[in-house]
Amino acid sequence: MNRRALDGREKALGKDHPDTLTSVSNLAGVLRHQGKYEEAEAMHRWALDGREKALGKDHPHICTSICSLAYLCHKQNRLDETDKLYGNALNGFRKVLGPSHPTTLACEGHYASLSKEMAAMR
Repeated sequence: MNRRALDGREKALGKDHPDTLTSVSNLAGVLRHQGKYEEAEAMHRWALDGREKALGKDHPHICTSICSLAYLCHKQNRLDETDKLYGNALNGFRKVLGPSHPTTLACEGHYASLSKEMAAMR
């Protein structure tokens, strides 16, 4: 279903249209849940790159894409990369949404969990 939606949006709107990129991001999430991490990562990076071009760096969708990529890296135990990505996402959310926005706080929670995990490994 998500692939059909993506194909339709890509044909109708183009590869880099924000709505197409939303479908890309949605499909990446499904692939992540299915354990298809390589394919999910490629889709997350496509969404992030396209959104940066279309929306600029200071947009909530950019932060969401970075946070999603961080979550995927965390699932793969790529902790150093996850740490950097969550830090970037959190800084972005604080800047564009504010420190008390629910999305900012959710990202902060993910980042705190990662920090605890990394501290326990030392």
